[in-house]
Amino acid sequence: MADSRSPFRADHVGSLLRPPALKALRLERESGLVSAAELGKAEDAAIRDGVKLQQDVGLQGITDGEMRRESWHMDFLLQLSGLSSEGKVLPVTFHGREGDRFFTRPDLRIAGRVTRPKPIFVEAFKFLKSATTRTPKLTIPSPCMLYTQVGRANIDPAVYPDLDVFVEDVAAAYRAEIADLYAAGCRYLQLDDVSLAYLCDDELRARGRARGEDPDAQLALSVKLVRATLRDRPKDLTVCTHLCRGNFRSAWRSQGGYAAIAETIFNQLPYDGFFLEFDDARSGDFSPLRHVPKHVRVVLGLVTSKVGAIEKKDDLKRRLDEASKYIALEQLCVSPQCGFSSTVEGNDVTVEDERAKLSLCVELAREVWGSL
Repeated sequence: MADSRSPFRADHVGSLLRPPALKALRLERESGLVSAAELGKAEDAAIRDGVKLQQDVGLQGITDGEMRRESWHMDFLLQLSGLSSEGKVLPVTFHGREGDRFFTRPDLRIAGRVTRPKPIFVEAFKFLKSATTRTPKLTIPSPCMLYTQVGRANIDPAVYPDLDVFVEDVAAAYRAEIADLYAAGCRYLQLDDVSLAYLCDDELRARGRARGEDPDAQLALSVKLVRATLRDRPKDLTVCTHLCRGNFRSAWRSQGGYAAIAETIFNQLPYDGFFLEFDDARSGDFSPLRHVPKHVRVVLGLVTSKVGAIEKKDDLKRRLDEASKYIALEQLCVSPQCGFSSTVEGNDVTVEDERAKLSLCVELAREVWGSL
């Protein structure tokens, strides 16, 4: 019998590998060779297949695999008003087992008041809800991600001389989206965030200081953004976050244990659950989990989505035992450490690997907790 409380004992971050045919069709759409309706129909089919995969392995929280997105965050953020760009791209370096990989992002700045002109992912959620009989889960970027994309230097002081007003505008835009999602039936929402995990990395903190950003001030601003966003949210809406260390074509961006931010995020961010990456030594040990309040669940990302090799169940059980020295086993869940395709390119794994890793999480949960 499934545990009715989300996050579930066996859960996952959200994104799934895009079918090659869908990726090819998206390129044709960008070239104007196919219509938006044709692409949408293919996305619908891919989502139904992804839902079936998730349900077949036994998951209770079902996502749309982010099949409609180019990337996990920009498809949402670029729908907000107030952003401008000179059309340039900024390079971002990711580190992989086979060397560095390079991602590019737009040169965004805040040139006007931030608002949500229209619903962003509401229709996408409605389709997902219609495609599953289990709990539909939607993933959206954390409001902290908007600030991370621009930084204080790229927020027009004539528009926002005071960042507190920026916080309120961004939070109001998010609250409007969340209210519409709730009205559409969403009861399980996840706010994805790399900015907080980046504050665990000494090198990235130093780079931030060099740009004039105080990492501790950024953490405090993140708390304000999330608290304002979730202010007055419905009591039966579960909201979690995933702290990502970067996930682009199996490469990563940041490292460092959670100690630098643990006490703040666990006690000041009003989340019901935290999806935390713990698939390798880059994430440090489990000791920061001692700060987690007793009413909060932590989903340990023990299974990597970056390589296809399947973890041994006994090794995962030992890691759960290790974590339970700092937090009650009853507060824990398991998942892959990140999605399988945070961007349209996807990680260096196969659909069979994806299925096996999700199945492993379900099997582990049943053996450890007796439920999902």
